[in-house]
Amino acid sequence: MSYNPLFQVMFVLQNVPTPNLSLSDVSVTYEEGYNGTSKFDLTLFMEDSQQGLVATCEYNTDLFNADTITRMLGHFQTLLESIVSDPEQCISDLQLLTPPEVRQLLIEWNDTKTDYPQDKCIHQLFEAQVEKTPSDIAVIFENQQLTYQELNSRANQLAHYLQQLGVKPETIVGVCMKRSPEMAIALLAILKAGGAYVPLDPAYPQERLAFMLKDSQAKVLLTQTHLVELFTKPNVHIVCIDRDAQLLNQQNTENLFSEVKPHHLAYVIYTSGSTGVPKGVAIEHRSCVALLTWSREVFTDDDLTGVLASTSICFDLSVFELFVPLSWGGTVILVENALHLPSLTAEVSLVNTVPSIIAELLQVDGLPPSVRTVNLAGEPLQNQLVQQIYQNHHIRKVFNLYGPSEDTTYSTFAQVNRDSNVTIGRPITNTQIYLLDTKLQPIPIGVPGEIYIGGAGLARGYLNRSELTNQRFLTNPFSSRIKSELYKTGDLARYLPDGNLEYLGRADHQVKIRGFRIELGEIENALLKYSGVREVVVLAREDKAGEKQLVAYIVSSQSQIPTVSALRNYLKELLPDYMIPGVFTFLDTLPLLPNGKVDRRALPVPDSLRPTLTTTYQVPQSQMEQQIAKLWQEVLHIEQVGIHDNFFDLGGHSLLMLKVNNKLRAILQRDISVVTMFQNPTIYSLAQYLSQATEEKYIFEPMRDRANKQIEAINRQKQLLSKQGRKKYE
Repeated sequence: MSYNPLFQVMFVLQNVPTPNLSLSDVSVTYEEGYNGTSKFDLTLFMEDSQQGLVATCEYNTDLFNADTITRMLGHFQTLLESIVSDPEQCISDLQLLTPPEVRQLLIEWNDTKTDYPQDKCIHQLFEAQVEKTPSDIAVIFENQQLTYQELNSRANQLAHYLQQLGVKPETIVGVCMKRSPEMAIALLAILKAGGAYVPLDPAYPQERLAFMLKDSQAKVLLTQTHLVELFTKPNVHIVCIDRDAQLLNQQNTENLFSEVKPHHLAYVIYTSGSTGVPKGVAIEHRSCVALLTWSREVFTDDDLTGVLASTSICFDLSVFELFVPLSWGGTVILVENALHLPSLTAEVSLVNTVPSIIAELLQVDGLPPSVRTVNLAGEPLQNQLVQQIYQNHHIRKVFNLYGPSEDTTYSTFAQVNRDSNVTIGRPITNTQIYLLDTKLQPIPIGVPGEIYIGGAGLARGYLNRSELTNQRFLTNPFSSRIKSELYKTGDLARYLPDGNLEYLGRADHQVKIRGFRIELGEIENALLKYSGVREVVVLAREDKAGEKQLVAYIVSSQSQIPTVSALRNYLKELLPDYMIPGVFTFLDTLPLLPNGKVDRRALPVPDSLRPTLTTTYQVPQSQMEQQIAKLWQEVLHIEQVGIHDNFFDLGGHSLLMLKVNNKLRAILQRDISVVTMFQNPTIYSLAQYLSQATEEKYIFEPMRDRANKQIEAINRQKQLLSKQGRKKYE
């Protein structure tokens, strides 16, 4: 009822001349009147006056604020000017943004240039720190620890040996190792030797490991003895760190010379591809050094005292966890999983992980008192989780970070306070963010657009995938610098008026159901605002009849699971009916991938049981109730429905109601209004209505017919008696 049923936006042209009104002894002037209300969401009035076209805008203040309307009118005026200046141009080329807006979006909000050591490589930042703090602890793992000097010496020994094996700039070296100090030694050694590392997770299937080794054209593989069996026919030189320890201990411990330069490859991280074939993201030293320099500006010495390194090195969050503390004098605390945090004896000051992991930690034991800073990335962050984190009163800072692997871990960041809205913030230093439409034109504030990223952190591209690289890494049309590129992320966001970015989800999660285009992220964000929902994923699934329906998978934040009725009623306050999920499935936890993100493919197929509703289940009793219940079960694919269950709470929608209506009309052999069925959305109310109507038809109507016949007979008798003159009968 909050929507005008016919339309929400109106355009009015007042092109009838205003008549002169002449009254005796009265002077008349025209004044604009305003009654303080808006009939529609948005109305644009234009009047053809002596001064030209004069426009007035009327809008619903529940939906728009004055600044938005002012921008909108500016865009409309710019659009009209663009049309008039060149009527022959394509619609997609028409200008929309005003010049000040263009400058703000493209230049002012991307003015992030700062100096950073463009002549340095990753390992050189580490070596400089070794000179400053050689005896400080660099790495802790369980009961083992290495000082900066020890870590550097052992990495040098392995690096010298790798050079003997032919490792040099652009040589790729595979790393397949369990988490340990030796893993950190291996990564540093590869960089020191001049090569680039490609991480291989021991938990991956052998076929995937073999593909990554072959695709990367790795020359050497660093691993451990018990993992060698994972590689049956490797076409690489295998070095087992534990088996070859005696040989490695004989190598030189001094820093070595290599010809590696900042433009050379540092690492290749494989990400899943849309075609099912993994693709390797190639990152150069200079891109990572830009990230490390930015981190020094944002994170203090106290933040880096003990950085939890819980992410697999196959994911780019590990780049921050390992190389940021090692470049600036912090300590890396290695663990198998972030959920081990409460049991650690080492004091962790900074946790860098995904929101779902933090949510689990808060549910179990909370965050240890040593933790002062929390970095969250990889998943959309909700304000509810931020508030839960700050309930640990020792937490000083919570950062929300965004960035694809193709842009060296992080592209934007925001420090989220207790009372602030959650955004992904602004670009980090030496990074540019553009929100563009399909024609690569900048879009206005508040309008969703795809995120394109430029700057120092951009990857070289995809390893040995030039065609894919050309598709996703485009020439930057907004830069005069030679070879400046933009990465097309596939992520959607919008600018807020203060320049911060609000993340909206993936462009490829858009679905169409019953002709409606739906962004699943919008439904997820709405559900996450419900107090009883901790985590949620919404998918479009086909039911048994092959029809797509929205399915919400929910992890409750309370011991008592929210009812479907409560969730639906809540969503009705936020979303159109077609965006409300037809099925709600409650889970204890969401299935996760190794990187901590939700594994959407592992979400279970919803069962056909009756959902949890606020109404108590009551068995259909009368024949009419049983007939309706049977139809509902067939159409909704639910095994059990009660007489007080609401059709729409069970996942029904208008098209399914039409199906029920058609079937019911065929069974009862009578016309039934669809409006009547909407007015009676429960089996009980509909059965009552239909039974009453049937009773009227089969009981009251025959009685009325008999009465009418009797009246007719009496009237005929009256006429007959009247003719006979027996008026006494009357």
